[in-house]
Amino acid sequence: MRLAALFLACGVLAGCERPTGVLEPVAASPPDAAQVDLLVATTRAPSRDPGVLFTGERESKIALTDIAVSIPPADHRQVGQVQWPSNLPPNPQTDFATLSVAPLADAREPQAWLKRNLPHNRRVLVFVHGFNNRFEDAVYGLAQIAHDSGADAAPILFTWPSRGSIFQYVYDRESTISSRDALEETLRRVASDPSVGEVTVMAHSMGAWLLMETLRQMAIRDGRVTAKVRNVILAAPDVDVDVFATQWRSIGQTRPRLTVFVSRNDTALRASRLLAGDVARLGQIDPLAEPYHTALANSGIDVIDLSDQRGADRLNHSTFADNPEIVQRIGQRLIAGEAFAGAGESLGERVGGFAMGVGQTVGGAAGLALSAPIAVVDPNSRRTFDEQVDHLGHVVDETVEQAEPDQ
Repeated sequence: MRLAALFLACGVLAGCERPTGVLEPVAASPPDAAQVDLLVATTRAPSRDPGVLFTGERESKIALTDIAVSIPPADHRQVGQVQWPSNLPPNPQTDFATLSVAPLADAREPQAWLKRNLPHNRRVLVFVHGFNNRFEDAVYGLAQIAHDSGADAAPILFTWPSRGSIFQYVYDRESTISSRDALEETLRRVASDPSVGEVTVMAHSMGAWLLMETLRQMAIRDGRVTAKVRNVILAAPDVDVDVFATQWRSIGQTRPRLTVFVSRNDTALRASRLLAGDVARLGQIDPLAEPYHTALANSGIDVIDLSDQRGADRLNHSTFADNPEIVQRIGQRLIAGEAFAGAGESLGERVGGFAMGVGQTVGGAAGLALSAPIAVVDPNSRRTFDEQVDHLGHVVDETVEQAEPDQ
């Protein structure tokens, strides 16, 4: 029961009672709705259901798809959240909806997509999702990030075979291992396109482990990570700190700039740490404590500490939400290639320090919503959604504190 509670904490995402098959395109969206065009690369097996598109099972080849997502008008949505339809078909006035789905079979089609969607700065944002994400979670999640951050970059999603189940942690982990070559190939394809000037790669949770492994093997193969990959962002990385150290060393001296979002109050990573032999997770370290502070300062890694912030998911595994202005400023700064460290201006009102690897701070609350609120996991309970979430949080906290290492 304790392990079940820990797995529950690690990966419960949005989806409370929402219908499946939301990706089947709708006829049209309102004129004041926004549209986000995504290039999606996946190692998932295809589905026969046009509303699902891809399953959580594994496929050896990379499939590429052009997907257009409709974002509800500003006066009908809350920034920082994916608004899932309560029934089908979705209502684009109030729900995220799919406008078009176009498989890309010809090798020239991805280049054509890039030419259509690259901004004048020629920047690309590649996003890698975390544990317990169905295909639709990953697609709508990146659409939300791209829209709310205001990042001026062409959004590309790499989605690996997650079964979207809280009890499939090991399967999901193995799926990241099987997807390393595919992510490397995807990054190479993007970087080799002459129209692309710069690539930022962002990964969340378990996806951070996949990304670091991919960069490591790319550097071993070529002597360095491809030069166009300038910025790497790890959000709440579910990565063993010892493993991360070896990955970082293997990448070599010519590295991308790395920014890591951490929180010591990340309950999901606390559970992951217990399951992984009580070794600290990178996303939960205190960047001002030794030995981390000195190591980070010497490495040049920027670490943004969000321990004082509360996440919308109550497990603080996605503490990148709720403040539209800060979401936009962070997105603009990262995608524009500007470092947080040494920034001369504040990112917003001070509500808690952003601790850097070199001990610098800038004020503000961060926000990039990487997952929607956690789901109702007990359908027979009469408690409200918030009461269920609070109860789950207390259960997990008590479980982590009381469980012995061998449990």
